[in-house]
Amino acid sequence: MDVLSGLRAGRAWPLGSHFDGHGVNFAVFSENAQAIDLCLFDDTGTREVARASLPGRTNDVWHGYLPGAKPGLVYGLRAQGPWRPERGHRFNPNKVLLDPWAREIVGAFEWRDEHFGADLRWPGHMDMADNAAHALKARVVQDDFDWQDDRHPYTPLHQTVLYELHVKGFTQRHPGVPAALRGRYAGLASDAAIAHLKRLGVTAVSLLPVQQHLDEQRLVQGGLVNYWGYNTIGFFCPEPRLAAAADGRESSTGSAAVGRAVRDEFRSMVRRLHAAGIEVILDVVYNHTAENDETGPTLSFRGLDNANWYRLQPEAPALYENITGTGNALDLRHPRVLQMVLDSLRWWAGEMHVDGFRFDLAPVLGRGGEGFDRRHPFFIAIAQDPLLSTLKMIAEPWDLGPGGYQVGGFPRGWLEWNDRFRDAMRVFWIESKRPRGDFALRLCGSSDLYQAAGRMPGDSVNYIVSHDGFTLADLVSYARRHNEANGENNLDGHATNHSANFGVEGASADPAITATRLRVRRALLATLLLSQGTPMLAAGDEFGQTQGGNNNPYCQDNETSWLDWSRADEAQVALAARALALRRQAGVFSWRWHDGLPDRHGLPDLTWLRADGIAMRPEDWTQENRHVLGCLVGRPARERAPILLLFNAEERDVAFPLPGGSWEIVLHTVDAAAHGRWVVGETVFTLPARSVVAMAAAGHALRF
Repeated sequence: MDVLSGLRAGRAWPLGSHFDGHGVNFAVFSENAQAIDLCLFDDTGTREVARASLPGRTNDVWHGYLPGAKPGLVYGLRAQGPWRPERGHRFNPNKVLLDPWAREIVGAFEWRDEHFGADLRWPGHMDMADNAAHALKARVVQDDFDWQDDRHPYTPLHQTVLYELHVKGFTQRHPGVPAALRGRYAGLASDAAIAHLKRLGVTAVSLLPVQQHLDEQRLVQGGLVNYWGYNTIGFFCPEPRLAAAADGRESSTGSAAVGRAVRDEFRSMVRRLHAAGIEVILDVVYNHTAENDETGPTLSFRGLDNANWYRLQPEAPALYENITGTGNALDLRHPRVLQMVLDSLRWWAGEMHVDGFRFDLAPVLGRGGEGFDRRHPFFIAIAQDPLLSTLKMIAEPWDLGPGGYQVGGFPRGWLEWNDRFRDAMRVFWIESKRPRGDFALRLCGSSDLYQAAGRMPGDSVNYIVSHDGFTLADLVSYARRHNEANGENNLDGHATNHSANFGVEGASADPAITATRLRVRRALLATLLLSQGTPMLAAGDEFGQTQGGNNNPYCQDNETSWLDWSRADEAQVALAARALALRRQAGVFSWRWHDGLPDRHGLPDLTWLRADGIAMRPEDWTQENRHVLGCLVGRPARERAPILLLFNAEERDVAFPLPGGSWEIVLHTVDAAAHGRWVVGETVFTLPARSVVAMAAAGHALRF
């Protein structure tokens, strides 16, 4: 008897497949399809055992209910409709398609000709080969997990310290993590990993993409992989290759138990990090999918309703609007596409307990018909959502489309990666260029970008280095990129980095060069961690991680990208931990904006000082050749802990007259032995070349 003979109409919600205790409901969106076939497969997902058209259609959602079906069932979809690429339609019933709402993917993807909807020999013509045996399918799941007393830490923004890491790269070479757990979710949840995060003072880990992704054909043919994971195919699925439960396999083919174990391992990781007071932020890629451009494979979205899932060129619907640089862009102007993104976010927040999201190429998500719109339905939907509105939302505020640079342009409540902070600090410390005004503006939260729009200093995610670019150590060791191993003739990655080698390209045994590099990178580190805004530290920069000058190792799943804990600079780790302890205890910069204006007692809340100890005058800010300044935060004699920050980006020591009072050196990037030393005010302090020194006013005990 045909197992699908009892298929009923069911209901149009929720989308995807859902078990109600008696059977499974299937619902899939397609406005332009003429029919959607439900295809059932054996447990391995390689043999199609039954096929029938979904009998119900409501508001362009095709649906059906199968009584007696249970979790574990493997299924795919086929879409009947026109093959008219010139009109944006790419239906091909010979291709089994993955449910966009799949919560577990079955199948180890291989690049094969039959995955392409168009015939590779005759461009523009439909390919007639059936890909059922090799296509990715979905498995019906029904999870329960003992979260115990897990709770979101809800760390206030002004106390948040982000730490960007790759789940595998962070622990793959960590000697304190059990060998079987290295490079896995469970490894990040290990005692050794958490101990390092706690020692530093990190409050949130920002994980590079963990949603299931594919390795691009070009990379596979070159013997490489998409290590970073910015090529999503399963927006509801944790990447199995990062799970010890899956033993690093790409899929959970033939084993529902393994798929369940992958999700539970991720949940256990979140629960353990929460118990340590650490939030989990996911880097998510809703701007494009792994189906690439019009020459790419037909795996899911393209075959279900290409004209609605993707942004197509209005004058040439056979082509895509490539505002992402990856071949396609999802079109959140369509309600169902928007719904998929929101459903996915809610699933990760509600079912996996994550604490926020960093959105890759975020302007794509807010693009209407006339460009980026901060009142786009995407932002409105998140703002009113009772769950999502409580989480941290972080934008990478640029894409490749017209008007795509949107730093400062996102709605209230959103954080943004601030590349202007990154560049200003690199230029100040490495190149000794630009006037001091630019440095001071970025140090104090970039008010020019955020204050006028009614936003807060914490909306600026300050960083010197991220996953995308040089490491901190390489930033001061290489004047140019060295990406030859990526197989793109060293043309990929950023060409302009504001980096320097200080005499020798790469590793150097010259003690003078080594000392200079060490001073600059520690000054950059301290500046970042003491700045106003939300600091983000890239994993490994606290101890001197190098990538050998590769500033785009997105395809390097090897020792180029894995953190080398054996070469950790312990003194620099201690410096980072001390800077964050100072930030935490003294509140160097608070959540509010400082205006530098005197109060009723004539005392300003922020005072900028020249190298001679005199308050900065307007003309001092524009001097190109001066890179020494002091910053007194707080009102002496009226606030609990005024902090004096001294910055010297020049090549020579500077005699810096101190304000009156007694000052304790609480951070010194050149001389750790100076920590705890007291200095009398109104005397001259020797501020070493390329250094940051922080002093606390008498009367406030800080513990380190």
